[in-house]
Amino acid sequence: MENRFARLALVLAGAAFALSADSVAGLRWSAPDGWAKGNARPMRAATYSVPGATPADAAECVVYFFGAGKGGTVDANIERWRGQFLGNDGKPHNAQVSRREVHGVAVTLIDTSGTYTGMGGPMAKEPTSNPGYRLLGAIVEGPGGNVFIKFTGPEKTVAANRQKFDQLINSFDKE
Repeated sequence: MENRFARLALVLAGAAFALSADSVAGLRWSAPDGWAKGNARPMRAATYSVPGATPADAAECVVYFFGAGKGGTVDANIERWRGQFLGNDGKPHNAQVSRREVHGVAVTLIDTSGTYTGMGGPMAKEPTSNPGYRLLGAIVEGPGGNVFIKFTGPEKTVAANRQKFDQLINSFDKE
């Protein structure tokens, strides 16, 4: 009898994960508790609002997918993201970059902070400058193409949610 309940609990837990998971490019993931999923937007597989201590301290975590073979190389994106954060000297701020595997999928991570100058390029409405911002980013090399994750916002909000970002990245798995 106990064995049946254990199996039922596992089935229900798996169903709950499947119902709460998002997916794109042959990958699925689950957002951490407390991160509110936003409405669909162009080029975004998912957008999560991350609350801060005050509304002005809120951050955003975006999961981008541009299509198989699109969006540029891993290294080019890491360098572009690094260049979006400037130090006090006006030069790109130091960034910690690491690589690892999550459930057999290659993941490249970046952690940087400074003055966030925004995305730039043709999609930018106008130049931005947000001092005291931080980026936790990841590029997950999925079976259907690269998935780009950018968690940006005030340093204190991003730092307070570091474990939740790690939880998000660790939830990525092949479908």
